[in-house]
Amino acid sequence: MNYMRDSNPAYHIPVLLSEAMDGLKLRASGVFVDCTFGGGGHSTEILAHLNSEGRLYGFDQDGDAKRNVLQDERFVFIPHNFRHIRRFLRLHGVTEVDGILADLGVSSHQFDEPSRGFSTRSEDASLDMRMDKRQSLTAETVLNTYGEKKLQEIFSMYGEVTNAKTLAKAIVATRNKTPFRTVKGFKQTIADLVKGNPNRYFAQVFQALRIEVNDETGALREMLTQVPDLLKPGGRIAIISFHSLEDRIVKQFFRYGRFEEKDEQDPFGSFPSITPFRTLTKKPITPSEKELTRNPRARSAKLRIAEKI
Repeated sequence: MNYMRDSNPAYHIPVLLSEAMDGLKLRASGVFVDCTFGGGGHSTEILAHLNSEGRLYGFDQDGDAKRNVLQDERFVFIPHNFRHIRRFLRLHGVTEVDGILADLGVSSHQFDEPSRGFSTRSEDASLDMRMDKRQSLTAETVLNTYGEKKLQEIFSMYGEVTNAKTLAKAIVATRNKTPFRTVKGFKQTIADLVKGNPNRYFAQVFQALRIEVNDETGALREMLTQVPDLLKPGGRIAIISFHSLEDRIVKQFFRYGRFEEKDEQDPFGSFPSITPFRTLTKKPITPSEKELTRNPRARSAKLRIAEKI
């Protein structure tokens, strides 16, 4: 089956497209949600499986995604973060859905647009990294105002930066003399601290800042906690993650119905774990070599699928 239809590949190539569609078990007259509309790749494919009664709601907090809105009466675009999924669906009269999809990766457009500051190559760009330009917190604010301990936690947890403590200390010492303003200035300041491959090191540091700026793990947790009430029995949720921390959050929630493997109030495991889901992927689904040849940015993608019991 052809899973590449008319969307905006220049904005973003949809990752694990056929695997996600198969995992959602699309029903022609069903109601579905694309939590991360982006270039419309996944949404376009979902719509291709729906009949005139089917409905699709697409969320995206990035204002640039509005340019890709699909002209289809079965589609509704919601310009907000998916952490508010239940609230905005209810505003549209929707209380239950048949399937939910979320691709947690940053779009190619966001990386390739220099002014956004997401890419380590956008050297003249400001340290922005906001997915939603309506919010006030930027990477510049994080670097120039966060305490040393908080910076260390961010780089260690979100970027797995090996010398997170040293990096945080150097940032605080430098900014007291010269505040950080641009990608180039920041990279030059920390150049002597690079461990291993410079491209990989900078990518890890920038990833950590982006996750913090956009509260990506917090948004993911908020969305997941609303899913059990939104999904119909037999409905499915498919999530594509690109970071080990995100993948672990999804895995734990699907398996236990919470984010911790063991309930702190039940240290001896005397009460059985109750989850509203049946996990359909014991191991995450990853891109094929064919897909990686076409889209190298999909390399770290992991897809997990669960069904509402």
